[in-house]
Amino acid sequence: MGVSMAAKRRHWKEKDGRYWARISIPLELKPFFGNKTQLTEPLGGDLRIADENHAAAVARLKDKLKAARRMLEAASSDAAVEPAPVAAVTPRRALTPEDVEQAVWAHYTNTLAQDAAKRAAMPTEQEITDELEKANKRIEAGDADPRKSISGFFNVYSDYELKASMRHFDERLRKSKLKALRAEIATGNTRLVNAKVQEFIDRHHFAVARESQEWRDLAQKLMRAEIEALERTCELDAGMFGGTPQDPIVRPPSKPIDEGEPVSLWGLFEAYVEKKQKVGKHMDGGANWAVPIRSLIDFVGHDDARRIKHEDLIGWRDSLEAAGKSPKTIRDKYLVAVRAVLRKAVKERTLPNNEMVDVEQEVPRKIRTRERGYTKREAVRILKTSLNYEPRATTHPSHRESAHITAAKRWVPLLCAFTGARVNEITQLRKQDVFKEAGRWMLRITPEAGSVKTGEYRDAPLHRQVVELGFLEFVKGANEGPLFHGAQTPEKYLSGARTTSGRLCPPSSPVEQFSMIA
Repeated sequence: MGVSMAAKRRHWKEKDGRYWARISIPLELKPFFGNKTQLTEPLGGDLRIADENHAAAVARLKDKLKAARRMLEAASSDAAVEPAPVAAVTPRRALTPEDVEQAVWAHYTNTLAQDAAKRAAMPTEQEITDELEKANKRIEAGDADPRKSISGFFNVYSDYELKASMRHFDERLRKSKLKALRAEIATGNTRLVNAKVQEFIDRHHFAVARESQEWRDLAQKLMRAEIEALERTCELDAGMFGGTPQDPIVRPPSKPIDEGEPVSLWGLFEAYVEKKQKVGKHMDGGANWAVPIRSLIDFVGHDDARRIKHEDLIGWRDSLEAAGKSPKTIRDKYLVAVRAVLRKAVKERTLPNNEMVDVEQEVPRKIRTRERGYTKREAVRILKTSLNYEPRATTHPSHRESAHITAAKRWVPLLCAFTGARVNEITQLRKQDVFKEAGRWMLRITPEAGSVKTGEYRDAPLHRQVVELGFLEFVKGANEGPLFHGAQTPEKYLSGARTTSGRLCPPSSPVEQFSMIA
């Protein structure tokens, strides 16, 4: 009930138990984001955390739109000062004659393809006849009686008229656009293709300034390509087939830009994870690395690893920093993931070279103004809070804290403090991992329950104070399986443990350093 209600809010997306903040991109700003229709930011799989982080995520997405808006306004007013970069906008290579050939031919063929798709979707003669018969039956049934409904009287034939006039209306629209293109190409006005020009430049990351001479020349050629395509459609209206372009610039490119078979970056990532899992690594399916790979794909606007160049990766790295990512996160998460995947692909001869070579991220030296871990006073305060923890009372079912989370907040800090284990290692404990050996109670921290940094299990003695506080009674009363999360199958244990860990403390929190206060 709570999930369905949350899903109806603005700027919210839910799919397969995961949540995102999302915001639509205005039409005029789409070229700045690879012609995408919306921006999204993942919020994780915990509804309550997603709900708490939603507003801040939406604010960040709106900031991106504002930055793009400033760039658009600066371009429109010929501003001399360049605004701050926006993710997925920075042009990176010069436009070549081969690129122009490709753009012209693609615009011509795409225009014809769109026309063919529209024609295929037009109602058939039989459908039009059926709609007329349906309207006549409504009249016979009295639906067109103005005494009953004025709107019914006027609308009884509306569906029929719409279907019957659709082809005629489309033909008139195309002829009007053809006339407008012919008139404006003579004056140098390119407004009818400006969006297409910018889309092409952004998609391929060309270093072409808006409204420059190079930009206008490309726009003029796209106008000529569209004129040729619309003339072909008019020939089809008259029953003439087999027409070819008469304009000499509208021809198949002499040398295609993309040669060879594409190599999916996402496919390389999946293959990398699959191989690592065979040796006991990335058992979570590479979930943490999936975000960087998706980020790079979104930035370059395609999934072909073969086409990703060094300058693309530099631009991607800079866009991450412009989007607010910390230098350490960029270096240790985003660059590391992509570098490993590309390096593996080069070793296995799937890619000819690794474009990540020399793509680095400087990280400022961290200044410490306090101890690395907790002070004694802080540790005591947290442990007392844990001992006395009670979930917040609420009458709303969707706001009630689950028994697993309540148990985690009660016991995980204590277990971390007395064992020196990491938070994730404790949140993945199962009932069978608490056992008695040689008269002493033990905790077994094992990869079978999720993940262990060393890849090997280890046993930790259970301190008598934890026993005296009632931990064993809690374990005995728990169901079989995980103690601190609700995952039902071993494949889900690690993600379940991480979700609970995220509820207890943010990443890099001093809570991760409980081993220092054991």
